[in-house]
Amino acid sequence: MKILRRFLLAGFVLLLAGTARANAAKEEGFSDLTIDQVADLIARKDADVFDNNAKDVYDKGHVPTAKWVAFNAVKESDLPKDKSRKLIFYCANTH
Repeated sequence: MKILRRFLLAGFVLLLAGTARANAAKEEGFSDLTIDQVADLIARKDADVFDNNAKDVYDKGHVPTAKWVAFNAVKESDLPKDKSRKLIFYCANTH
């Protein structure tokens, strides 16, 4: 129940911020990807994939090559050293 509340709160905050950030995000290189686009990036090894679901959800199954990171505790050490790499973050929540 505590995790559900966190996800709902995070989703609500993102929803409020989402509209204001939508244009800025596109300018900064953020975008939505289709499943086929993600599969292609993984196949070409052109991206690092991060699962932001709860750890138990990740343990039950995740996108191939995905590394688990807590959505609210991503650290620089979690990310690739190559700053030009594409980063894909996903979770079960819709934003």
